[in-house]
Amino acid sequence: MILLTPDLRERLLANGRERGADHVPVVKFFNPLGEGVWLATELDDDGDTLFGIADLGCPELGSFSLEELASITLPFGMGIERDILFTGDFPISVWAEAAREAGSIRAAERILYRARQARRDGVGRASS
Repeated sequence: MILLTPDLRERLLANGRERGADHVPVVKFFNPLGEGVWLATELDDDGDTLFGIADLGCPELGSFSLEELASITLPFGMGIERDILFTGDFPISVWAEAAREAGSIRAAERILYRARQARRDGVGRASS
């Protein structure tokens, strides 16, 4: 699988030129066979250094290497994959806080999207 399409690469590079902004993650990478989830908001001009949250058992905000992600070889000839359905939806600060509180990016994702759906359901009922 191609980890970054040209469009995703350009969006990450554009965010990388706006350091310090609370960007929404552009892409989610994951290990399809176990632990390992990465949310990236920015890409440096070097084309390799991503910024976001890395979760290998403990979510941490920081930098990680696209080349290293692409070089990971998993059993059955698999590798790290890109979640093609991921939309980000929340600023990286929200993801980081939720992941720290929940213990993982995967748990944070469930919590954030359930909370958003509950708010939408509540708004729909109130306006009926």
